[in-house]
Amino acid sequence: MVGLVAAFGLMIFGIAQGEEGFAGIMAFVDVPSVLITFGGAFMAVLAMSASIPDYIKSLKTATLAMKKITVNEEETIRSIINLSNVARKEGLLALEEAANGIEDEFMKKGVLLIVDGTDPELVRSIMETELACVEARHKKNVSFWENLGSMGPAWGMIGTLIGLINMLGNLEDVSAVGPNMAVALVTTFYGSVLANWVCAPISTKLKSNSDTEIQMKEVMVEGLLSIQAGENPRVIEEKLKSFLAPDKRAAFSNNGGGEE
Repeated sequence: MVGLVAAFGLMIFGIAQGEEGFAGIMAFVDVPSVLITFGGAFMAVLAMSASIPDYIKSLKTATLAMKKITVNEEETIRSIINLSNVARKEGLLALEEAANGIEDEFMKKGVLLIVDGTDPELVRSIMETELACVEARHKKNVSFWENLGSMGPAWGMIGTLIGLINMLGNLEDVSAVGPNMAVALVTTFYGSVLANWVCAPISTKLKSNSDTEIQMKEVMVEGLLSIQAGENPRVIEEKLKSFLAPDKRAAFSNNGGGEE
């Protein structure tokens, strides 16, 4: 949010550096251009959507880009190591009681599958299927904003062409050529703003959030399957630490890892 507000503020500041100052901002305001560019882009994406409710749901994902993803990789790995210690000392059935304290539904589901004695390959298949479905939903949201971002400049160019056609059709009035040309270019400006100020940041942030969540769930899958296989907690720790950045690995080791 800070970045979006700052970018908009700097854009307005740049416009205000002209001879007319902040009064020059009105030169960038044109209702027909707004209708052509923003209206055309949003309606074109609506035409691509499966349904209006699906379209509205995709629009609401913009709020997800404003939220900070609270993912603690180190804490998740420690939780898995603690579970492995419980399983090693008391057996896999003891994990059922430990599952009650797990807040993450994905991880809790995996633990309960292990407790039920589900075949390891089936556990992996179930969890990876759910993981693939989560990733597909995330990609759908990212695709929505990428499509909208590509439509912005396209409809801005359509608006510019409309303005140029209207201008060329009235060349008798030379004094109107400049203003008409300015209005024609405003639609291109609007298209660039929609694509680069709104859509690109949102789609990139959603993609980043998705990558973070998917990686965390992959850690859970590998950790839980290692527990089911009866691997040593220290071996599990070393395996899961490979998901961490080098600096985080060092910090994790210094703070103490799993015990045998």
